[in-house]
Amino acid sequence: MRRSRNGVALSLLLAGGVGAEPVTVVALGDSLTAGYGLADQSDGLVPQLERWLQARGADVVVENAGVSGDTTAGGLSRLDWALGPETDAVIVTLGGNDLLRGIDPAASRASLAGILEGVKARGLPVLLVAMSAPGNYGPEYKAAFDAMYPDLAAEYDAVLMEDFFAGLWAAGGDPSDPASLAAYVQPDGIHPSAEGVRLIVEGLGPKVKELLARVGG
Repeated sequence: MRRSRNGVALSLLLAGGVGAEPVTVVALGDSLTAGYGLADQSDGLVPQLERWLQARGADVVVENAGVSGDTTAGGLSRLDWALGPETDAVIVTLGGNDLLRGIDPAASRASLAGILEGVKARGLPVLLVAMSAPGNYGPEYKAAFDAMYPDLAAEYDAVLMEDFFAGLWAAGGDPSDPASLAAYVQPDGIHPSAEGVRLIVEGLGPKVKELLARVGG
């Protein structure tokens, strides 16, 4: 049976071919990526994700390109220096600060499109991680914001993670019940604790493996 190029790429990645350089994944994001508020930075998203992947045999380095407070527009403005020549794949986790500031979803969509266009121009596979808008801006805002992630993933052939916090919900967290999230978030009620990050990585990891399967494809 013939194996697809993506299957071969993932097999080589997991095998850690002789003399091969590790695959470099750049995580472009905001404070959720940067590891804001954690006493031990090794508990942040990027270190935990890297360890999760390596424990499953991937020869991979995940670089932290998270900047606290960054919006989608901020991510677009620093894309060129965030993606060095060694970059093999990109994870984009942006939009949370756009929500906090009530930025027009059309502007956020345009910025994300610019990021995905820039990644595509470099011939790199990309994972787009979605955020979900709360209802306090109204149903039209929520519908427009939430739709931009699957729309753009389809348009730019990106791997899509439907919800950054999926791992928390799978563990029983309920966004409408703060008490259910107490063990998973920091006192600010926004940023995940070390345990929350662990659960987020459990949910995100399989999508990152899907991204790695596209490296060299």
